[in-house]
Amino acid sequence: MFSIPTDRRFWIKIRVGLLVIALFVGAVTVAWGAWDLGVTRKAELTLLAKEQYTRQIKLSARRGMLLDRRGDELAVEVEVDSVYADPRLIKTPQAAAKYLCLILGKDEKMLLGRLTSKKHFVWLKRRISPEVAAKVKDLNLDGVSMIKESKRFYPNKSLAAHVIGFAGIDSRGLEGIERKFDEQLLRKQEVATGLSDAHGRMVFSKGAFESSGIMGSNIKLTIDRRLQYIVEHELASAVRIFEAKAGHITMMDPRTGEILALANWPTYNLNRIDKSTADQRRNRAVLDVFEPGSTFKVFTLSAALNSGKLRPDEKIFCEHGLMKIHDVVIHDDHRDGWLNPTQCLKRSSNICFAKIAERVGKKRLYHYLRRFGFGDRTHVQLPFEMRGTLAHYKKWRDIDTATTAFGQGVGVTGLQMVSALGAIANGGVLMKPRLVKKIIGSNGETEREFTPKSRRRVISRYTARMLGDMMTAVTEEGGTGTQGSLDGFLVAGKTGTAQKSVGSRGYHKDKWIASFFGFVPADDPKLVISVVIDEPMINHYGGTVAAPVLRRIADQSMRYLGIAPRFAKQQKRKKTKTIDDKDKVMAETMDMGIEDHLDVPKALIGEGQVATPNLIGISMTTALQALSDHGLRPLFMGSGLAIEQAPPPGAPVDDGEFVQVNFHPVPETVDSKRSNENNK
Repeated sequence: MFSIPTDRRFWIKIRVGLLVIALFVGAVTVAWGAWDLGVTRKAELTLLAKEQYTRQIKLSARRGMLLDRRGDELAVEVEVDSVYADPRLIKTPQAAAKYLCLILGKDEKMLLGRLTSKKHFVWLKRRISPEVAAKVKDLNLDGVSMIKESKRFYPNKSLAAHVIGFAGIDSRGLEGIERKFDEQLLRKQEVATGLSDAHGRMVFSKGAFESSGIMGSNIKLTIDRRLQYIVEHELASAVRIFEAKAGHITMMDPRTGEILALANWPTYNLNRIDKSTADQRRNRAVLDVFEPGSTFKVFTLSAALNSGKLRPDEKIFCEHGLMKIHDVVIHDDHRDGWLNPTQCLKRSSNICFAKIAERVGKKRLYHYLRRFGFGDRTHVQLPFEMRGTLAHYKKWRDIDTATTAFGQGVGVTGLQMVSALGAIANGGVLMKPRLVKKIIGSNGETEREFTPKSRRRVISRYTARMLGDMMTAVTEEGGTGTQGSLDGFLVAGKTGTAQKSVGSRGYHKDKWIASFFGFVPADDPKLVISVVIDEPMINHYGGTVAAPVLRRIADQSMRYLGIAPRFAKQQKRKKTKTIDDKDKVMAETMDMGIEDHLDVPKALIGEGQVATPNLIGISMTTALQALSDHGLRPLFMGSGLAIEQAPPPGAPVDDGEFVQVNFHPVPETVDSKRSNENNK
């Protein structure tokens, strides 16, 4: 039998053992490597592999809708095409750039730079029109493709533009509600994922760009689309007729603080932001600070009555229109003697309110004005609100106390004024203005509801009611705001005609702000309205420029809201006729209503035209109101009552055209002649 030597057998065992050890070590190494790849580094390697065959593009997220208080759409999302390219697949970049620049309206050099980039993905133009998309598709260029993106669309164009604001190219809100509630409207950014083939070309699967179903929340505003249209239309008409620089109007429900309409002029188309200017986009109702003038007298009077420093039946001597405080002289337009508070408000006496402020005292007056919200933000749901200016009473001199009482040296915003007036209208409680009613999730459920919130009580209910009654005298015969009166309703209001301040240099001689603030119906207020017209050229008095705007807005709004008139239409009183035959054409006096004169014959009126109203025999103020109601501009000569006009009554003229009217002094009546003879 063959036998292996002992020493050789030993070395065989050694070799076998080493082989076993080597195999074991190899097995352990392989197992460890498999564990490392399959378990320890699984997530890392999976992501690396995925990146090699998938591509991701961040798309504009889908923003929630903006709705008015009745659910009408103010801002929505629509799907449009965006053009992108993979430069590696572009065979002739120069030719592609030449064709695309003509279609996309982009610079050829810029497009060429992108098409020759080393990147795998470049945007050429985002959110293009269907017509442009069709032209790009017809080119059939290799490496140039289109994908769907969401774009913000505003179906009402410029309506409520300064409230809504707008979103940028990346779907981020930049102005207005779009900015203030950007986080709620835009929940997350959408990412599209696609597959990449062997050549690196992206191959998207069906539905890759469809919405994931997660959208931002919808926001319902307090704005009423129909009331907003009324306000914007009347504001644009007033600015055009009086050739003003700008204007803004705010309408609020005094019971809840809800803003029903907020309009600015000039305005802009939300769908064409690129065509607008910063001046057009400026929300003047919350950003422009101006001196309120005589409209501020209401709050001075409220401080005096509520503090007991003035009785409602007490009379104040108004110095016959001239009073000196140290080296400063205060003037009144009327040379009045003794007046009670209602008459002071009706006649808008600066001297009267300077004396009232002296009684109240600067410390108490300051604290009342602060409680009304002046010198502080209203905290409305809009970005960049201004707080206005109201110096501390310790810095007031005697003349500062007097001028503050009638609205000089104070800076307010239109929103502050309508909010403060709302406190008088609702019984003395200052409400927080609101623009948002509720936030609604994409599933239709209410995420948050904004309920009415009172900030504080400013004056007693009794004082507020008494002030409302006094303010109705302003719109009645003899008041400064008679053109703000409305048939069937009591209107509480106050006119303002303020020179524009130039800071420490004083005031402009020929630049004014005409305003009118009021609420209607005065006995049960439903609407508080502020009208501010900046730098009107044709006329600058608040009672002539702004008051008729409030009347027309209130008239249309009452009918829209279904609020019936409180009383029958009042008949205008006619004065004594003249005895001079040559002046029979001026038979009616300056206080007669224009409806008595508008005997316009029927005529074929073309599109964009109106019939010239009959102005013969009426006053300049009434003629101005008639032309304003018809959208025409005045060109007046003389004074008194109208004796001739061109074009003649009933003639068709283009909307916004001038109408020349000649006036003749009002002849004396029988009663006035007898009075003059007796005085002699």
